[in-house]
Amino acid sequence: MEKTVSFDTKTLYRFRTRVVAVGDVPLGGDNPIRIQSMTTTDTMDAKGTVEQAIRIIKAGADYVRITAPSIKEAENLAIIRKELHARGFTAPLIADIHFTPNAAEAAARIVEKVRINPGNFADKKKFAQREYSDSEYAAELDRIREKFLPLVKICKEYGTAMRIGTNHGSLSDRIMNRYGDTPAGMVESAMEFVRICENEGYDSIVLSMKASNPIVMVQAYRLLVDEMIKTNRNYPVHLGVTEAGEGLDARVKSAAGIGTLLEEGIGDTIRISLAEEPEAEIPAAIALAKRYENRRNAIFPACKEGRNNSGSQDNGKVTISGGGERCKEKRVSGQVKNIGGKNVPVVVADFSRIGKITEKSLFSAGHVWSVNDRKWKAAEAACDYIYLGKNKIDFPPPSGAGFMIDAPSWIKEFDKQNVFPLFSAGDFMWAGQISDKMNFISVSVDDMNEDFIRKIKLVPSAILVFVSKSEFPLTAMRTMFALLTENKCCAPVILKRNYPEITVDVFCLHASTDAGGLLLDGLSDGVWLTGNYPLQDITALSFSILQATRTRISRTDYIACPSCGRTLFNLQETTQIIKLRTSHLKGVKIAVMGCIVNGPGEMADADYGYVGTGPGKITLYKGKEIVERNINEDDALPALIELIKKHGDWKEPQE
Repeated sequence: MEKTVSFDTKTLYRFRTRVVAVGDVPLGGDNPIRIQSMTTTDTMDAKGTVEQAIRIIKAGADYVRITAPSIKEAENLAIIRKELHARGFTAPLIADIHFTPNAAEAAARIVEKVRINPGNFADKKKFAQREYSDSEYAAELDRIREKFLPLVKICKEYGTAMRIGTNHGSLSDRIMNRYGDTPAGMVESAMEFVRICENEGYDSIVLSMKASNPIVMVQAYRLLVDEMIKTNRNYPVHLGVTEAGEGLDARVKSAAGIGTLLEEGIGDTIRISLAEEPEAEIPAAIALAKRYENRRNAIFPACKEGRNNSGSQDNGKVTISGGGERCKEKRVSGQVKNIGGKNVPVVVADFSRIGKITEKSLFSAGHVWSVNDRKWKAAEAACDYIYLGKNKIDFPPPSGAGFMIDAPSWIKEFDKQNVFPLFSAGDFMWAGQISDKMNFISVSVDDMNEDFIRKIKLVPSAILVFVSKSEFPLTAMRTMFALLTENKCCAPVILKRNYPEITVDVFCLHASTDAGGLLLDGLSDGVWLTGNYPLQDITALSFSILQATRTRISRTDYIACPSCGRTLFNLQETTQIIKLRTSHLKGVKIAVMGCIVNGPGEMADADYGYVGTGPGKITLYKGKEIVERNINEDDALPALIELIKKHGDWKEPQE
């Protein structure tokens, strides 16, 4: 039995949510997408927290979130808020609460909004396995209600908003045992608390479904919105990919998840969580949201067939194969050489604008010519195909790469051994000569008529290159995939997008959305990005998008929390040190977590975990399991490396 999120197949509106008052900056409805970040200072350091909050606000944030791990920090929020107001900064404050209902109750009397995590508000995660009878499950819900009700009443009395924020890594044992570690379990975890609020007549609610894996995150939000539509609910939605890490990979991972949902009309407020200074999050979040500021009332075509929203359902447990590692199923495509079928997506590098191409030129595509050895060496992130346009090369090509040239030039090419033509859709329809090995055909949605698709089906060497100049490129390409599905055409597809006149930072975010949104749904056999940017940067971005969507792993994968007042060590510095020693371990996933709040659960998606458990103390994990507790911080990295070696995942770095 399939559980599928139901969206209109012809039009997609922004999911119209109710307006929730958060101080004097309302959220939801027709309001702009709100931007927020979180302080990393000790909340008891009022001066430091105020200064950091001001930097966040000046950077452009609408809200500032501050952790309150105990009642003393919650009470100190009054001092922080008073000082901010005295200095002319009135942005609403959000108290971030885990494990401590009394802290939430104190904070709700002080700040404009509280965030609670339903997985640990009334529960402590023990990874206990047991079956709950219906009566036992109902008794658990009564226990939760008793703990949660005081906060609901305070929020209602004081006009305080509340975010019920599910984290994939901290689902309660009760949810885990009935629903599994799934998007459906994430949704139900929040809805248990929503129903308690509604029974008390309290509706100033915001919902979130955060995960470090963008595949799980996107599926969970889609299921959440589907559930709200079915039950006539319309609470605003906060979007975020948690523990995204830092640098390019973190921005790519965040944009792939958040951008995909914004494209689908989902999302009222966002945070891009980076293991960097919190104000560094704001420019990326603003740039991502700006793309949608004129789409608030837009209606644009969408295709349910172009999305993979399904999960198998067994006795109420919705699962995604591989624990959410990949989409439930990748689009079935034919295989043409190393493109399509079960192959990982390929990367195309565009050299058509370069005057003279030399061996050195290909370094930017990951291919290095060794003068001493007189042979090519390919990096892990080496492009698979190189588009020359009308250019030619006068040197031996890399054995690990194919070349693509414009069809008229290819027809005149004497040596076609490893060179393949790129046709326009019109030229391909009437081509007198095609390759018997590979034919790339550039096609837009306007070209996808029945005659064209019929011919493509008759040419097993055909590879489609989807292009779109639409204001909504992701949606246009979904439509193209849907047309292939309707016509039972299994030709491999490469996504091509050109970004000519935006900054490199915005290029990163837009490309991650446009390509990432399709890759997360298993809808592509390759990526081809172009623009006025250094080719080496484009190559790095292409492989980062594939890494973030878990469709092609070319390096170590890091899950790093963004730090906050609960963090027990210098997260930014430690993450960099760990990366220096482990970045050569292709495919190994390492979590670096500042505290235990989301540690064990979020790290279930990682191979190894490095978690702060006390001042100067680190606990190491293998998956969910604790291996060594409370190691001195100075000894923790060598111990992590020994743990990786013990389990056979260590390789010595190559010179």
